[in-house]
Amino acid sequence: MERLWNNTQPVETEEVVLEEITDSGSLAELIVYNDDINTFDWVIKCLVEILKHSSEQAEQLSLIIHYKGKATVKTATMEVLRPLRNALVDRGLSAVIESFQD
Repeated sequence: MERLWNNTQPVETEEVVLEEITDSGSLAELIVYNDDINTFDWVIKCLVEILKHSSEQAEQLSLIIHYKGKATVKTATMEVLRPLRNALVDRGLSAVIESFQD
């Protein structure tokens, strides 16, 4: 916080820093597919640890994955999604990135 003087009274000003969006690519979806190998608990743990989902959100997504065969677990740019996909695959999940069709 910076202090400026206005006549004889100090005036406090607050500096606001806006985060620039450096990743302006088009959005894509990170999709996780159902398999017969991974347990619900493992999928939930991966979604919480890697994607930072709440346990409730991860549990709901794991049910969608199980009953629908797949679920979009995150939407972001390719640059953001690539390391997340790789981390999920490294843990044995079947995950792909699909670009939106314009």
